[in-house]
Order: sequence, then C-alpha cells, then structure tokens
Amino acid sequence: MTPVRVGVFGLLGSGNLGNDGSLEAVLGYLRAARPEAVVDALCGGPETVTARYGIPATRLHWYRGEYRTASRAGAVAGKGLGKLVDAVRTALWVRRHDVVIVPGMGVLEATLPLRPWGFPYALFLLCASGRLLGTRVALVGVGADAITDRPTRALVRRSARLAAYRSYRDALSRDAMRAMGVDTARDPVHPDLAFALPAPAAPAPAGPAGRVCVGVMAFRGGNDDRARADEIHRRYLDGTIRFVRALADEGREVRLLTGDACDAPVVDAILDAVDSPLVTAAGAASLTDLTREAAAADAVVATRYHNLVCALKAGTPTLALSYAAKSDALMAGMGLTEHCHPAREVDADRLLDRFRALEKDAPAIRRTLAERNRDVSRRLDAHFEALTTALFPATVPTPREAP
Repeated sequence: MTPVRVGVFGLLGSGNLGNDGSLEAVLGYLRAARPEAVVDALCGGPETVTARYGIPATRLHWYRGEYRTASRAGAVAGKGLGKLVDAVRTALWVRRHDVVIVPGMGVLEATLPLRPWGFPYALFLLCASGRLLGTRVALVGVGADAITDRPTRALVRRSARLAAYRSYRDALSRDAMRAMGVDTARDPVHPDLAFALPAPAAPAPAGPAGRVCVGVMAFRGGNDDRARADEIHRRYLDGTIRFVRALADEGREVRLLTGDACDAPVVDAILDAVDSPLVTAAGAASLTDLTREAAAADAVVATRYHNLVCALKAGTPTLALSYAAKSDALMAGMGLTEHCHPAREVDADRLLDRFRALEKDAPAIRRTLAERNRDVSRRLDAHFEALTTALFPATVPTPREAP
C-alpha cells in the first residue's frame, strides 16, 4: 500500500502557541486515523516544527524578510520577486501531496493587523494550487471574521471557495464567510482544535485567595485600527498594569501568561511597573503548559484567544479581555457570556468588579465548564470522524484493514 501523503500549512513554528497547538491536535488525529501517513509542513518556522514535532518542514516564504516592513528599494524588490517565486514553490510543494490540511488558526480573519500580500496571498496560492493540481486542501476548524479591507477580503474569499473542505471553530466564522459570499451550506462548525489536546495533570487550586493567571498580549487593535494602534496599546497596558498591581496589593499571587513571542515586552513592562515578588512570568512553551498553569490557578483573566481556550479546557473560572467577536463567541459557547470585558477599555476598577463577580460565581462556573467540556469532547470526536470520511476515501485501506 502506498502511504497517503499529507501536508500541513500555516504560520506554524513562528512563536504563536495557539497555531502550534492546532498543529499538534491535527498531528494527534493523523496518528490515530491514518498512522501510515507521511506528513510534512510548509510553514513559518520550519526548524522549530521539525525539532518539536519530528516532521520535515519547508519555509513558507522564499524571501526571509517577508514580515518586515520594506523601506528600501532592495527589500521592496526582494518582496516582489518573492511573490513570484512563492507561487512556483507552493505549487511544487502541493503537487507532492494527496491532502493538505490548514490546522485551525484564524486564517480567514483580520482581527489583528494584516497585510493582504502576506499570509492571505500565501493561503490563496495554496488553495489555487490545490484546485489546479487535484490535491485536496482542507481548512480544518479555522476562524473567520468579516473583513473590510477589499484586497484582503478578496483573497480570503477566493481561498475559501477554492478549498475542497472547510470547517469552522464557531458559528460566527461560518456566518462571516457566508456574508462574504462563500457558500457555507455544507460547512460544519465544531469546537476549536486545541480542545482536543490531552489535558495535563495539575495540582489542585490553591484556595479562595490563591493564584490568579493573567494572560497578556501585545494588543494594538485590529486591522482597521492602525492609525490609533499606539493609543490602544497604551490604554490596554496601563489598565492591565493597574489591575495586576491591585491584585498584588491584596496579597494575591499573579502568574503572567503569554501566547506569542511578541507578547514578551508586555510582560517585561508589567514586571517593571509592579515591583512585587507576588508577580511572576510563567514562561509557557506550549498550550499544554498554559493549560497546566490555568489548572493550578483559582481564576484566569486573559486576552489571547488560545489563553482562553486553555483556561476553559482546564475548567478554571475565566474572565475574557475580549479583543474580537471570536472571544465572545468562545465564552458564550462555554456558558460564560457575562464574564467578558473589552480589551480596548481595560479600566482597572471595572475589571476588578468583574473579577470579583467571577470569583463569587466560581463553584457554579466550574460545574458548567465540566459539563461543557464533556460536550466539546463528543463534538470533536464527531468532527474527526467526518474529516476522515471527507479527506481519506474508504477505498484506501488502512494498515489494520490490509490483508
């Protein structure tokens, strides 16, 4: 039997723990459903992906300065040439595979600053190559949102239309793609892939006055907020510092969590501003680490989407500093609609009031999260079964079926 050839694609290994956690979940699925599969990646950080997950990996962009601002003629020319080279490189890579999976991530959204000729263009090349060369491209459990920038919207819409399979991590994403002109009638909605990761063992919560995890982010608004990005960031950072200081003044231990390498300066700024041995940084290197930190805390207040996923999966009472509708949808799906606070308006006093309401409801919240997590597990099992049927024809035997 010829092994099925599967590629995984995305900004993987580039420092974002949520993206890498989605990859880890898909690799776990492939090991269970298609153990004979030969898997490799086209990704942002190939060295990291190979070292961490043991699969061959190729750099996503030919031009290494793709995500740096091009201010000189040489850099502009390099980026322009890179677009042409990447069209050929992507097609040649896609051609070697039977199936290419884009694992989770917000690949169909622009809730953070995004240039159309960066990742949206790379995704379009992938989906167009798949359609031309007969390779099934699957957007699995992805996030989407309404996009106002016309070039970005056009690339995202066309990519979605060209994909052979689409599923979304929430109904909001499916509705957004429908609003952008994509036929989503057969597109399923399932929980985020990161919920499929194994739950790590963790110590019991420390008690009513125990540890609080605060997940921070280098937040500067969305794609439409570039003109006031610095103002948004200052407001977010100042409010978060005041909140952390208030917790420390009450004698609460605070663990600072991140979800991307770019969040480190925010952690440094908080540690510099709040001079207290009660405030420390976790240094988590994976979603498993983040889930373990959340499980050991009495409560979590977090901004990044996958910080929230980890806290909810751990069953810990969670307050979202929501920067996009996807965070609100996630919290609503887990029964915590009222425990959200806008990241653009981090007023420390209001946030403290919401935090105290969260802790007051903690016993009921833990019961709700236990019930919702059982339902999430069932729905993800159904998702993976449907994915196997869609991507891997039953006529191809697995090793267990072979004579």
